[in-house]
Amino acid sequence: MIFSAGYGTRLGDATRETPKGMLPVGEHPILAYIVAHLRSQGFDELAINVHFQAETIRGHFGDGSSWGVDLTWSHEKELLGTAGGAKKMADFLSGGDPFLLHYGDIVTDQDFQAMARFHRERDALATLLVHERAKSNSVIVLDEARRITAFLERPDEEERRGIASRWVNSGVCVCSPELLDLIPDRTPADLPRDVFVPLVATGRLFGYPLSGYRCAVDSEARLAEARSAVAEGRLRSPLLRTGE
Repeated sequence: MIFSAGYGTRLGDATRETPKGMLPVGEHPILAYIVAHLRSQGFDELAINVHFQAETIRGHFGDGSSWGVDLTWSHEKELLGTAGGAKKMADFLSGGDPFLLHYGDIVTDQDFQAMARFHRERDALATLLVHERAKSNSVIVLDEARRITAFLERPDEEERRGIASRWVNSGVCVCSPELLDLIPDRTPADLPRDVFVPLVATGRLFGYPLSGYRCAVDSEARLAEARSAVAEGRLRSPLLRTGE
């Protein structure tokens, strides 16, 4: 499932009329790189949640057939947050196998199949893609087995004090269907704050270190970085290999 319901207000005028996922990066919108990469990783049944300028996004991707995937749309009349959006699609996601959740502003070429194998081997409830960064909205502490032993979401300076870890949440996770039972029904909820933080105590929350390219397009500077990565060939994408 790809989360694409937000307004993208941090990008200023760029998203005043255009949903963030439809901002061009090279010849294609952000969401096109996500859909194409997921397809290349073996994910051919996708769901996308929409809200702002929903028809613009739906009109571009349709039923997904031209992209080699089967697309299911979740139109949120009111924003439900990442956890609430996933809960709304529980019937779609709870088929028995682990599923993947992907923020709609993350451009990456990460190997998700290896990440899914790691998730199954650990019998995890959720496995988060993580990367190292000096400061971010999240702070994650991993043990030697890559189990997450602490997850701080939007910590203040006092909460950060004494925690030396540079691991942060990357915006992609593999989840087991039973995770959906931990999300409140019919109410807005956030994955990091409302699900991942309390999940630490179970010992079944793991981190999988980033090994590919990744850019969160959440500012004008990061949009410029994603465009440079495409122009310079630093992002490995089926769209760039095939010229689709």
